Parts: sequence; structure tokens; C-alpha cells
Amino acid sequence: MIEISQISKSYEDVQALKEITLQVNEGELFGLIGPDGAGKTTLMRILMTLLLPDTGEAKMNGFDVIKDFKKIRHIVGYMPGRFSLYQDLSVEENLNFFATVFGTTVEKNYDLIRDIYYQIEPFKTRRAGKLSGGMKQKLALSCALIHKPKILVLDEPTTGVDAVSRKEFWEMLKKLQKKEITILVSTPYMDEATLCDRVALIQKGKILDVDSPRRITEKFPRKIIRARSDEMYRLINDLRAFKKAESVFAFGQYAHFTGIEDNVETTELDIYLEKLNHKNVLVEEIPPGIEDVFMSMQEQAVSSE
Repeated sequence: MIEISQISKSYEDVQALKEITLQVNEGELFGLIGPDGAGKTTLMRILMTLLLPDTGEAKMNGFDVIKDFKKIRHIVGYMPGRFSLYQDLSVEENLNFFATVFGTTVEKNYDLIRDIYYQIEPFKTRRAGKLSGGMKQKLALSCALIHKPKILVLDEPTTGVDAVSRKEFWEMLKKLQKKEITILVSTPYMDEATLCDRVALIQKGKILDVDSPRRITEKFPRKIIRARSDEMYRLINDLRAFKKAESVFAFGQYAHFTGIEDNVETTELDIYLEKLNHKNVLVEEIPPGIEDVFMSMQEQAVSSE
């Protein structure tokens, strides 16, 4: 449904995308995973016919993003990163407006948005600008779906909303996927990668890997040790000073440690940290997560430049 071939894009001296090639299959929930500045929004704007690529080509359901931009806008629903609906219009007015733009009505397509809209219907007379983050998110998704698109493109849809709203949003995406809608979603949250069928890890405009979340972590060859103590800042610095340390980064309430050639045992770190008077030390080996894979790939990419 989405074909991207050798897409590159620069802004003056900054190369935002470097020969990106991707395919998203029909009915797939595909994640574009990477930090701010990785190139996710630039790629999505090209797919949505809002930006022209410098080189390469892209197609949405067989339509070229340059030659067939008008056709693409009728088959794709788009939810940009920033809330872009009319703040002074009510919930109901925004929805009716977008339905009219696409030559349809809310009633005609209500079956597609019903599970989402019923949560914001009690606030249908409230101005969109006065909604909470989670409610704005649901309204924007309803407006993106009102013309029954074949493809849904969502640019960091859960940024700035609470954990409960994030969970609800992904549940809604799973339900939409069952209605044969192909979904491309970008996110800086690594934990959301596991909810996708396949993901592309992107950093500095380059694709690092494309696969299912499970296969990406299974392919990772390194041993991960996580550690914790009462003084986390000092612990991270002490781990980085350990003679066999290769990489150490903060991850929530823990530090994730990778040793040179994996030649480090948990007991070594335990003894090392206790000698440095760390209290309530916990050191244990864990299976790698998407975050560990991404950090390792990022370091490899930087060292090869």
C-alpha cells in the first residue's frame, strides 16, 4: 500500500532523509520509530504530498505522491503531530466541516468512527481548543477517518498525552486495523514499537533496521545487564568508569550496561559497585528490548561516520 524508494530530502545544509526505502503492506500496522529530529515528520509530509522530495519516489496505493497528489488526498487520512483542527469550532462543527470537505457526511461514515466518537460525543458542543489532550487526540483521529480512507498516516499521535490516553489510542488503532485500514504511525516512544506488526528504526534520516519488533530484539547479539542503587547518577558514572564497560545509558529507574565483548558477569559489577559504597544494589541480566537495540545501532552509526 505504501512504496518508498530512495527518498532523500535536505533543508539547506541539513539532510533530513538519506535514500529511504520502505514498503508497508496492505492492512499492516507499521511503526516509524525514532527520536525527535530523526526525519519521521519529513517523510510523512512527503507521503502526504505536502513536501516534494529532492530525489526518489513514493506511491500510496499505487498513486505517485507528485503526479497523483489529488487522488492520494482522497484515500489517505492524516493526523499531523500538532493539533491542527479549528480551535474555535466545536467538536461537532469540526467533524461536519471535514466530512463536507470530502463530500460526505458524519452519518454516512459513523460506523467507522463510532467507537472513538462516543467518548467525545458528550462534549460535542465544546470548542476544540478547550478539550484535554486525550480528547483532542480522539477528535483529530475521527476527522482523519471521516472519509473512510484506505491508509491512515499518524505523525506522533500520542506525544503530550497521558499514559491512559496512549493505551486507549493504541487499542483504537488495533480495532481500525481489523477494518482493513493500512496504518503508518510514527512515535518517539520505544515501548510503542512492540504494538506494531513491523517497525523501521530511523535515526538522522537513515533507516537502521526494518523487521517485526520480536525479530529485531532476537537478532540482537549482545548481553544486557541492568543495575540500580540508591544513587543513580553516581552509579551511571561509576559504571561508565568500569574498565570493561562498552556502553551505559539511563533507562527509567535503571542503568543498562553492555560490556566489551560481553566479557562481564553480574557478580563482577555487584562487587565493583559495593566496593564503591553503593547501597541497595541490584544487578541482573535481562533480555534486550527495542531501546537497547536502537541505542546500540545508533552508536554503531555514529562510530562509522
